Amino acid sequence: MWKESVDYLTNDLLHLEGHVGEAVNFFIYDTVKIWFLLITIIFAVSYLRTHFNTEYVRAHLQGKSQLYGNVLAALFGIVTPFCSCSAIPLFLGFIQARIPIGVTFSFLISSPMNNEIAIALLFGLFGWKVTAVYIGFGLLVAILGGFFIGRMKMEKYILMDVKPMEGELELIKIKLTTKQRLKESYNYTAEIFKSIYLYVVIGVGIGAFIHGYIPADFIAEYAGAENPFAVLVAVLMGIPMYSNAAGVMPLVEVLTGKGMLLGTALSFMMAVTALSLPEAMILKKILHVKLIATFFGIVGLGIIAIGYLFNFIL
Repeated sequence: MWKESVDYLTNDLLHLEGHVGEAVNFFIYDTVKIWFLLITIIFAVSYLRTHFNTEYVRAHLQGKSQLYGNVLAALFGIVTPFCSCSAIPLFLGFIQARIPIGVTFSFLISSPMNNEIAIALLFGLFGWKVTAVYIGFGLLVAILGGFFIGRMKMEKYILMDVKPMEGELELIKIKLTTKQRLKESYNYTAEIFKSIYLYVVIGVGIGAFIHGYIPADFIAEYAGAENPFAVLVAVLMGIPMYSNAAGVMPLVEVLTGKGMLLGTALSFMMAVTALSLPEAMILKKILHVKLIATFFGIVGLGIIAIGYLFNFIL
């Protein structure tokens, strides 16, 4: 219904044709669709999030095996902040709670890569099968990446002062009424939407231009199946950029539509969201450059591997 309405607007009312018509049609259709997905999914996840807090998670992780902690931290990353930089405060809280370093990195990897926004947009654009495979691979990178960092015993490269623990953290549960939970979810959704809606407009705008004006043969030649280094190039291109899933997902949709393999496009998105230069600059204040390089190296290799696996499977 929405697609037909946009077609009627651009073709019949505005009489837009050719490249301009295709670009405007794509821009209007995708902008509204993504905004709707964001508001719906963020509100639902925000409501679920009101049933527990980070202190509970930190307390639960204490005393557990490292691998168990890696798995739980990676899963927790799905319902936490939507970009790499905004996940850092909670990452610091985990360090202060003396949670093993590998577990904290599993969270730092998973949070921007597997957050609810990325999942919602993937589901809306590519369906549940691609979304399920993406979540599985994303969690695998987070779990194994954190596990290997933990096994390398790199605690000495933490530059911040870690306060000594006094007793055990209590398993504190949040007690709110349904009205309070709905109000908090509404406020959080509005806050997040205000902070990212412009990213959506910019991302869709770039995607609309590519959709309307960049020939499919051009993208297929440099980033298609015939280029064995396409995934590597996509990851290297993604690292200098800084965006979130809402901003980069429209580009993924357009690039795949123009001939780029899905694994290559998703590797680009993972690199943009999970590995960014602003994130490295913030981490440099609290972590030694050797630990940051190890983190980027392990996650980068994992993303490249996932890209090739995605291309092979799909």
